[in-house]
Amino acid sequence: MHPSPRRTPVARLLAACFAAFLPLASAAPPPPDHRLAPPQTLNGDFPFSPPPSLQAWEQRAAHLRLHTQVALGLFPFPEHSPLHPVIHGRQTFDTYSIEKVFFQALPGFFVTGNLYRPLGLPGPLPAVLCPHGHWPNGRFMQASDPEVAQQLASRAERDPAAARSPLQARCVHLARMGCTVFHYDMIGYADSIQLSQALAHQFKSQRPAPADPALYSLFSAPAESRLHSILSLQTWSSIRALDFLASLPEVDPARIGVTGASGGATQAFLLAAIDPRPAALFPAVMVSTSMQGGCTCENASLLRVGTNNVELAALFAPKPAHYTAADDWTKNFASSGFPQLQEIYRLHGAPDQVSLLSRTEFPHNYNLPSRLAMYQWMAQHLHTPRPAPTAESPFTLLSPADLSVWDSAHPAPTPADPAFEQNLLRQQDQTAARQIAAQPQLIDQALPFLLGRSFADAAARPFSWSPEPATSLPNGTKRIPGTLAHGHPSESLRCLFLYPSPWSGHLLIHLGPENPQDPRVQQALASGSAIAFPSLFADPAAPPNQIRRVPQDRDFLGYTDGYNHPPLARRAHDLMALLAWLQQHQPQPSRIDLIATPELVPETALALTQIPPGLVTEAHLPPTPFRFANLTNPFDPALLPGAVKYGDLPALLQRVRALHLIRD
Repeated sequence: MHPSPRRTPVARLLAACFAAFLPLASAAPPPPDHRLAPPQTLNGDFPFSPPPSLQAWEQRAAHLRLHTQVALGLFPFPEHSPLHPVIHGRQTFDTYSIEKVFFQALPGFFVTGNLYRPLGLPGPLPAVLCPHGHWPNGRFMQASDPEVAQQLASRAERDPAAARSPLQARCVHLARMGCTVFHYDMIGYADSIQLSQALAHQFKSQRPAPADPALYSLFSAPAESRLHSILSLQTWSSIRALDFLASLPEVDPARIGVTGASGGATQAFLLAAIDPRPAALFPAVMVSTSMQGGCTCENASLLRVGTNNVELAALFAPKPAHYTAADDWTKNFASSGFPQLQEIYRLHGAPDQVSLLSRTEFPHNYNLPSRLAMYQWMAQHLHTPRPAPTAESPFTLLSPADLSVWDSAHPAPTPADPAFEQNLLRQQDQTAARQIAAQPQLIDQALPFLLGRSFADAAARPFSWSPEPATSLPNGTKRIPGTLAHGHPSESLRCLFLYPSPWSGHLLIHLGPENPQDPRVQQALASGSAIAFPSLFADPAAPPNQIRRVPQDRDFLGYTDGYNHPPLARRAHDLMALLAWLQQHQPQPSRIDLIATPELVPETALALTQIPPGLVTEAHLPPTPFRFANLTNPFDPALLPGAVKYGDLPALLQRVRALHLIRD
């Protein structure tokens, strides 16, 4: 398995193999495996390097959109069930009205908010979707007197009503410009009470599992195995909010903008990443190469593995997007992240379609200077009937009671009901299972994202083989241990090769503990086959029967697996790397077979679903009772987010059988 221009007879092949390995026994040690370093956290460094061409970016963007949709648990998208919108409680003011709205994002699951409509303007009108972010009480936010005084003194605000509620100020002035505005609740805030704020945004500890295994809760192992998350529900609510806005008779669906700050900005750019309808975007004080989003509602397993907020935001290019920065984690965005975002727009030939307002003299905010920039941006790109204001005007500040959608005629649903949560997830699970059964090709499309690497990715990585001194066994078999380093940053795979004399050109990969005395190994050696014993990834720093988690005080897998490959996927990566290396090196084995012990069947099957036809001739995978659906600990090292949703181990084995590899 060394560079050679052509195949040779067996004897010369064996001699060439030894000649290649033995002189390198004193080579420099392999680079350290970056996977053994502390795991990436949401507070890490997330640089973004744009690709060199528009074609390369478009290929990457298509891949990343599907990655995002899978990670958000929205592949395939849920069924667009009837919204059954209820609009009531209209109040009129100088040039706009405010109404109360609720509709069903999923059957029985409500999205709540207020609809601001301009008065006296014929349609079609532009519209703006306004997610609010993590401001106290959300849509009902009312700043305290000292906070209002501070905002006015710092010149962050000019009007006491706007200082009291910058959220209402935003909606009122967009409506005065001629936009229909929907200001809706994040899950658990204000009128969104079916899942509590404590669960959605402050989840701490795992809850007892229900007696019925078909029922499970958010943040649990069954939920992670199906990619259910608060972020999934919140993003789907935003998609349905777009459906609602687009359905209004006065709204032009081609002129819908989205703006939010902080957690609301996370909602805005993730929505725009997977839904093509937004025409203009204004995410405030969120996107940066630093902190990626600290709330449980901003994270999901798989989401930012190999990517980051700047790249996710870049998926909106070349459509117009304006960002803001403040004295928070975005303070360096002007020099780190935004220039790279500009480069993506330059690749599209649209450098003027992206902009940044950096006001680092202010703390985290969506204050008057930012809102004025937003009004100008929306006026320019949504072609509002009335111009953007150069200063805000006084408006009538409404109380939470004035804004709430629930009243005696429209009673609120049961708040924070565990049975509702469990049934909602079961409903989603059943719907997805029905969709995937009807389109089994969806499994093949999703698996590379669960694995986090395609075989083409593995084959394109740089390889370096660092052998250790070879020894001879009594029967003349050569024993050659070493380390295969692959990728950058480097990942390392320890591997032992046994070469009989003579070698037939066949290679048997034995996945499991090194055991030269195994009868199958002895039989293979006697027939002239070489044996490879790869030691797939193991994390010595992980606690027993646990993954190594990021430092967090919350039992949420998304904080770890949202930024790092799961251990099972890493073991599959090692096997793919070994096969890719064998495929590239000459002389290639004339035949590769593979056997696995029962405990390594899941990662072996996962890797084999991605290999090209003909690379492996036979795979001997013994029966195993293992099923991802039986895992109860979200931090189990065998858990693979999404595995149950896409068919569990039987679906993996079925795909390996379709490659005609399995010999049971």
